[in-house]
Amino acid sequence: MLAPPHLISDHAQDGAIRAVDWREMDQPEAITRWDALARQASEPNPFLASWYLLPSLRALQPPRVDLWCLERGAALIGLLPVAATRSYYGRPIPHLAGWTHPNSFLGAPLVARGAEEAFWHALLDHADRHAGLGLFLHLSDLPLTGALADALRRVLASRPHGLVWREERAMLASPLSPEAYLEASMSGKKRKELRRQHARLSETGVLAVERQRDANDLPAWIEQFLTLEAAGWKGKAGSALACRPDTATLFREAMSGAAQAGCLERLALTLDGQPIAMLANLLTPPMGFSYKTAFDEGLSRFSPGVLLQRENLALLEDSSLEACDSCAAADHPMIDHIWRERRAVGRVSIGIGGGLRRALFKEIVKRERQEEWK
Repeated sequence: MLAPPHLISDHAQDGAIRAVDWREMDQPEAITRWDALARQASEPNPFLASWYLLPSLRALQPPRVDLWCLERGAALIGLLPVAATRSYYGRPIPHLAGWTHPNSFLGAPLVARGAEEAFWHALLDHADRHAGLGLFLHLSDLPLTGALADALRRVLASRPHGLVWREERAMLASPLSPEAYLEASMSGKKRKELRRQHARLSETGVLAVERQRDANDLPAWIEQFLTLEAAGWKGKAGSALACRPDTATLFREAMSGAAQAGCLERLALTLDGQPIAMLANLLTPPMGFSYKTAFDEGLSRFSPGVLLQRENLALLEDSSLEACDSCAAADHPMIDHIWRERRAVGRVSIGIGGGLRRALFKEIVKRERQEEWK
């Protein structure tokens, strides 16, 4: 539902916060404005782009998610999906939360450059007035550096809050060439071993690397990826995309949407024409995101996944990209040894509502706060 007119944020006098049911944004005119915002976002986030978030919502069908939108005239200048939930990491604590899911790896709102503080002020004012049963607002997978994070820290100076989780994950950001980067990040012994594995694998058949940024043969590529991932440990654990109809549908629709938007790069290492390692990068300049990867575990002695990651260092030659987020967990056993830069992300809980609610929040957050976020 749209917020009543009297709930316009006092801190964003040239814009109004609206809490919109996501289905209302699944319309051509709204998507056009949404896509324009994504292109000028202060913090690029493909997981909140229309071509990813809408397929996520359609496929996963969460009980209720609103898109909290900040507008300036006809332009959309801020967007964050928000849900009211009664569970907080398994505990019965009602709260408002930026909506994410296990296949979404960044929770940063889309905010136009220059509108960062206006957005945070408007969002928190709106949360104060629409807290409902929620005891606080929780934002997960937020970048902890950059203009958007700096603006949030300034806005939170007068409000109780806590950084309740922090981790650093692998990132690729360097002026070096792919060859020079590999030499700097990997020992000579390991590079020699990769060359040996490549040579031995080449002896078993015709080895080739395919790289595409178009939509040619995309449906077949998608099905090959789903099959390859499901054949490995993720399939055995039940976490592969193909293990559930909803996540398989999400992947198919999101990859098609990313390709149509010009935001998808596909890589595959093939042996006699069959993929033995595959990965998908989401490109939202100036940031890239290494979204999904899979490899043939029957060929693990040749390290096909690592061989493909060696080819993926070509991202360093893309002048439109300043960095690429691995989307991997901290201390990942493979990518951490290739991509040497780190990106700090975290979870932030914020007091909302009146004095009594904020006092109760302070008691909750002090039990899990890792550090003051200043």
